[in-house]
Amino acid sequence: MRNSRTTRRRRPIYVESRMRVPMEQLWDATQDPDEHQRWDVRFGSITYLPKMEGEPQRFTYATTVAPGVTVGGTGESLGDRDRPDGTRWSGLRFWAKDRRSIIDAGAGYWRYVPTDDGIRFLTRYDYRPRWGRLGELVDRVVFRPAFGWATAWSFDRLRLWLEEGIPPERSRDQAIAHATAVGGLVGVFAYQGLVPKVWKVDQDEVAIWQGLGLSGSRARKLVRTVGAVEAGFAVATAARSGKRWPFVIAMAAMPTLAIGAATSDRSILTKAFNPGSLGIAVAALAGVALATRDGRPSGRRPLRTAPDRQPDVEELP
Repeated sequence: MRNSRTTRRRRPIYVESRMRVPMEQLWDATQDPDEHQRWDVRFGSITYLPKMEGEPQRFTYATTVAPGVTVGGTGESLGDRDRPDGTRWSGLRFWAKDRRSIIDAGAGYWRYVPTDDGIRFLTRYDYRPRWGRLGELVDRVVFRPAFGWATAWSFDRLRLWLEEGIPPERSRDQAIAHATAVGGLVGVFAYQGLVPKVWKVDQDEVAIWQGLGLSGSRARKLVRTVGAVEAGFAVATAARSGKRWPFVIAMAAMPTLAIGAATSDRSILTKAFNPGSLGIAVAALAGVALATRDGRPSGRRPLRTAPDRQPDVEELP
């Protein structure tokens, strides 16, 4: 009885993306295992097993979940169907004997629904986690949200490939470069704001403002204020990393701050880790983040909730 209640609490993962491409092009990119593993981040490799007459097509899959840790499983196709209304679907079951995998067994499908401006490409799937109650908790809090995001990110990566001709490998590298640049910017502004300014009230920072004519007490207050602004900007940059303005502000602010510091004391520009060298590094990170902002996959773009009723896996013939 407990197991049935637990199963009802699990919410199937749903992802939908509009693909403005011909049906056959989308079908080939999703059904060919060599093409599939190029854009789907959930699978490091997919290998079809020899098929016997009358038996479903089986395959093995493997995913690297951490450096040096690869988990694998097995799946089988439930067949694919062309329907009279022009839609298609492809279903599968999957399971993993590897005890390191949180997924015990599951099933799902892909649906291809033609529209006036493209194809609704959508998936719905669910699985049973292992590891007992701990597995249920880890799945609900960590793994299922992450797996849903990875599915959505992969769907958008596929869309960029088919609609805009951006190879999955390139969009992956661009996403990594963007995330690295944004992470660097956030880290620099958060650290520089909170540690030397808000917490320590660095005397060199105070001296810069005193050199501009402020008293000691006002200079210390202003240093803390500037630190709080920098920390707030770090949060804003992380929250709005898809926008242009955080990176434009960072690129414009750093030379301004360096010039302001040099106005107070020119010798500061010859010290280690001075405002000039720091400004160049931060401006470069902002430039990379700005250059890689467009044309990268986003897990936020696909739909995560069905706008209409979609069948359960068991309802599809």
